[in-house]
Amino acid sequence: KIALAVKPHAVCLVPEKREERTTEGGLDVVGGHNHLLPIVGRLSEAGIRVSMFIEADPRALEGSLKLGAPVVELHTGAWCERVAEGKSEAAEAEFARIVAAARLAREMGLEPHAGHGLDFATAERIAGIAELAELNIGHFLIGEAIFTGLVPAIHRMREAMNRGRAAGAPGA
Repeated sequence: KIALAVKPHAVCLVPEKREERTTEGGLDVVGGHNHLLPIVGRLSEAGIRVSMFIEADPRALEGSLKLGAPVVELHTGAWCERVAEGKSEAAEAEFARIVAAARLAREMGLEPHAGHGLDFATAERIAGIAELAELNIGHFLIGEAIFTGLVPAIHRMREAMNRGRAAGAPGA
């Protein structure tokens, strides 16, 4: 209702339970198809670009496409957690899923974005995935800004993303 009243350029539909402080996974676009279809339809009819926050999974990409959402945001939380925990083998497996999903999304005609849990290091690496059009890093930036200020945090993130884009993502 808020989006229809305000009419932003875009909205990202994200699963979140009342008790959660942050989203813990992607939206179930397959199981929730019948519930989501009229929501995506109303938003789209109002000229609002719709993005689905999903797991890096072919079924979720197909489900998003069937709903008519032109954009998907791939959930990067599991990858970022494995990186932070130093579980390199598990992190690489998660990263490979994100790379494959970004490529498949493009092939399907979807615009892939990525986000959740990204920091300077993970944003630098993931920025190297050429298929990704956008990274969602606002939560981290605001947290970092408490310590360094918003402008320095943004500049440092932009530099990290530029390095990643220029280098390409190892394993991508």
